Amino acid sequence: MKQFLIVLFLFISFGIDAQQTDIVDFTKIDAVVEPMSSTGMIVGRVAVSFNMLRSADSVYLDAINMNVYDSKGSLSLRSSQDKIWLIGPFISNTSYTIRFDYQTKPKQSLYFTDDQIWTQGQGKYTSHWLPSIDDMNDKIEFDLEIIAEKTKTVIASGNLKKLKITEGGLVDHWIFDMEKPMSSYLVAFVIGDFEKLNISSNSGVPIELYYRPKDSLKAEPTYRYTKEIFDFLETEIGFPYPWQNYKQVPVRDFLYAGMENTTATIFSEAFVVDSVGFTDRNYVNVNAHELAHHWFGNLVTETSGTHHWLHEGFATYYALLAEKELFGEDYFYWKLYNTAEQLKSLSDEGKGESLLNPEASSLTFYEKGAWALHILKELIGEEAFKTSVKNYLEKHKFRNVTTSHFLTEVKAVTTIDITEWEADWLQQSAFKAQQAYESLKRSTLIIRYFEVQNLRKMSLADKKSPLLASTELFDNDYLGQEIIYQLAEEPISETLALYKMGFGSISIFVRQAIALSLLNIPSELQTEYESLLDDNSYLTKEAALYNLWMSFPEKRYEYLDKTRTVVGFQDKNLRQLWLVLALKTEGYMTSAKPIFTRELRSYTTSAYSFEIRQKAFEYIDILGLYDDQVLKDLVDACEHHNWRFRNYTRNLLDEVLEIGTYKDRLLILAWEGDEKTSNYLQKILEK
Repeated sequence: MKQFLIVLFLFISFGIDAQQTDIVDFTKIDAVVEPMSSTGMIVGRVAVSFNMLRSADSVYLDAINMNVYDSKGSLSLRSSQDKIWLIGPFISNTSYTIRFDYQTKPKQSLYFTDDQIWTQGQGKYTSHWLPSIDDMNDKIEFDLEIIAEKTKTVIASGNLKKLKITEGGLVDHWIFDMEKPMSSYLVAFVIGDFEKLNISSNSGVPIELYYRPKDSLKAEPTYRYTKEIFDFLETEIGFPYPWQNYKQVPVRDFLYAGMENTTATIFSEAFVVDSVGFTDRNYVNVNAHELAHHWFGNLVTETSGTHHWLHEGFATYYALLAEKELFGEDYFYWKLYNTAEQLKSLSDEGKGESLLNPEASSLTFYEKGAWALHILKELIGEEAFKTSVKNYLEKHKFRNVTTSHFLTEVKAVTTIDITEWEADWLQQSAFKAQQAYESLKRSTLIIRYFEVQNLRKMSLADKKSPLLASTELFDNDYLGQEIIYQLAEEPISETLALYKMGFGSISIFVRQAIALSLLNIPSELQTEYESLLDDNSYLTKEAALYNLWMSFPEKRYEYLDKTRTVVGFQDKNLRQLWLVLALKTEGYMTSAKPIFTRELRSYTTSAYSFEIRQKAFEYIDILGLYDDQVLKDLVDACEHHNWRFRNYTRNLLDEVLEIGTYKDRLLILAWEGDEKTSNYLQKILEK
């Protein structure tokens, strides 16, 4: 009780809304961290160094539900539910270091999945696994020593300074050194079975690209253009990459597409693809976006959510510029056009948001932020824009920034008045669609696209002859798709010649548009449609297989035989579809159908990623293939750490509980299952 009262007194006297950054500057956290897979625990030891800006009786570290013990210094420690209090007195302009051990079982921000362990701080959650500072305005140098099983590889923020191999022991010590300070949410580590590719930038920065051993043949397509992206961003931004090295590692069941942890980007293994998968689901944009954050977000960091667009808008825009360098101007303007359409739609619904609204959506921070920078560059000119960005980074490197810091640098290099731009693009909630479309008209592709789009207003009879005479339109990725989607609204008997032109296109995306939109295949196009199964696109193959199977029952065996060994994306999209179609095809491999059923059911288990599991649940629900194991897997998934998957499975479980047979089985499982399954089921069934 005495300790509780002391902690409570400190908490109240310090003040819930007190700005600790005005009192203390935490400069370095030297941590030894050992994750325990068997228990989900973290055992750690830290040395925390800080400088007092003002005298105070106490300062704190953010630390969620941590047990603290074995203090190595002369200072006292007290822990509360979400903080560790360092008790002084502390004297102004004096430096201190305190050492202590801790342990915790994080409920978030550190995840144990399959044979991997990884972190995800995202804003302010590192304090769930490491005593640190949630306030991103306090930048700290983090040096990590990660203790891991001898068979594992460790990737972490900083440079691998030393690998201590314990002779005869079961673990190794991986010691990483960071030279520069960063906000706490950007420190991270990954433990798993990985190999790597080593490359370097033109400027000499070492780049490590990690992959699972089983994915060795996918390493090149997954990381394709990484060096080009890195070199482009250094040149385009005009400020050298500010960190020691750069590493990227894909993990299973990640929460987002990617996260720009300083020097150690973690991304979803859904982007691990082969050369066919690269067509539809490549890592290029996420790769460029997370790397751009190492300048915009990591080097200069927002002071608060009001200025979040300084992270996401800049990273989105520079990623788009990198893609423009790789894929051309048409691609650049096409992506701008599509985001403009999304933003206009949101704005027309009265849901537009100011870029300075801290509660704005991702669409606003990312895409409207990128548009704001695009319009600003056109307004003040490319040279002034580049100079202002370079000066902004140089002046505020390793510090925190607001929008005014950036605007000050813009105004310093141009005589053009940007007041109206500030009002239109930063402050106003509505999307300035007219300005955006005037900018898009700089592109001959977009002008031509608007012309083709206007053909929707014409009858097929009036536009058919001009289209038949315009072969080049069908060879354009963007214009050809628009024509194909217009044909979907017309009688098939009148469009056969146009579809044949589409099938003859050199554009894989025009052919893909046919696969996605022409669902009932006429016999006159059967041969051409069958050729889609050979396209270098898993999305095209998936749609073509299903549509052909539906349209031509007499050839189902042939289609299944042709696609029997194709797996598809990381979520096994084609393999799982194949299993479903094989099960539903009368007489096809009858003796193997129980094997196919077992395979499909196996994909719901926790041995597989949530993407694979969700697709399997979708198909099993359609086919009614639930058994006790699938039902257990469904209940288990309802407490998965990935919130999208968790919500999906919870909704599915609610539907399953409405079916009497399944509900009866779940009632039995609630008593027969393991403790986790039983507790969750009983909670649901009691509602």
